[in-house]
Parts: sequence; C-alpha cells; structure tokens
Amino acid sequence: MTLTFIDTSKLARNATGQGEVTEVLNEALCGARNVRGSLRWLRAAETFSPAEDNKHQLIYLMEGKGRIHLNGRDYDVEKGAGIYLGPRETATIQAKDGGSLKLFHLVVPQIPK
Repeated sequence: MTLTFIDTSKLARNATGQGEVTEVLNEALCGARNVRGSLRWLRAAETFSPAEDNKHQLIYLMEGKGRIHLNGRDYDVEKGAGIYLGPRETATIQAKDGGSLKLFHLVVPQIPK
C-alpha cells in the first residue's frame, strides 16, 4: 500500500447552494472507490442538508459553532461535535449567530450482508 498525501489547501472550492465544498477523498485523488470525503464551509444563513441516501454518513464539525436539526429537535454544537446518519437519514446543519462552520463529511456505502 502506498501513502498518498493530499494538500487540501490546494484543492479548488466549489460554490453550491449549501456553502462551499471540496472533495478531499475520492477515487481520482487517492484511489478510494467506496468512500467519499469532503470539506464544506458554511457562512451565516447557509445550511447543509445531506441527501437522504442509502449510505452511511458522518459529519464532523471542525471549526465554529452551529445547530443541527435532527428528528424534529435542535441541538447546539461546536468544534469537535459529530453526527452519524444511517441509510435514508438526513439532518440540517447551520452556523450559529452569524458565524461560520467548517465540516468534514464522510460517505460510505452499506456493506452487503
């Protein structure tokens, strides 16, 4: 197995309707076929709702303070918090009090039984 160093600061950020995003883990960057990882930046008033997918998702809050809306409840979160979403689950994440957030989003498929 070879070691691959990915300098994420040199990857282009793409503007979306849900903040800026750049993929940092995928097949093109390092040969990862079954996993996708991205960094996402949300500014004040921007929200991120990951797609309801038949995959497992982990979202880790790297910087900032925010709020996660999950299963009809709001949770205040800050740097170091994370959320796991099972297949077909989703949530909404937003920066708190006009701040900004940096998120790491990891997506992996279900393993067949």
